[in-house]
Amino acid sequence: MKILVSACLLGKNCKYNGGNNGHPAVEDFLRGHEVIPVCPEVMGGLPIPREPAEICGGQVINRKGVSVDREYRRGAELTLEIARRERPDLCLLQARSPSCGALQIYDGSFSGTLKAGMGITAELLRKEGFRILDSGELLKTWEERQKE
Repeated sequence: MKILVSACLLGKNCKYNGGNNGHPAVEDFLRGHEVIPVCPEVMGGLPIPREPAEICGGQVINRKGVSVDREYRRGAELTLEIARRERPDLCLLQARSPSCGALQIYDGSFSGTLKAGMGITAELLRKEGFRILDSGELLKTWEERQKE
């Protein structure tokens, strides 16, 4: 299976704070599959590290109140180009991200409050018909299996 994956889930230090979201569950899940790493935020021109950003009123704004919407949308478009070219069977995306969140995103208040919704890239990929898996779902299933 061919899987497009948020690069931070692969242990790449591309998160807003310079860290990553690598996890054994992701390693287990991806073993034996063809992996296509992407970081829409970096691809869109944002630095590492960068100010955290959230979607507020349909626009991506960083914590300092500066619009980074253009960069997020550019990264989403570039990710879509890769997906169209590579035709992944699945897109495994980082939970809660304003780019990649597939089930929930932060509410735009920078208070840590979540709401139902999708990040810019996840929404674009889903509209194009790509199958999305939110990393939160994967981690929850993995943790439940670890308890057995």
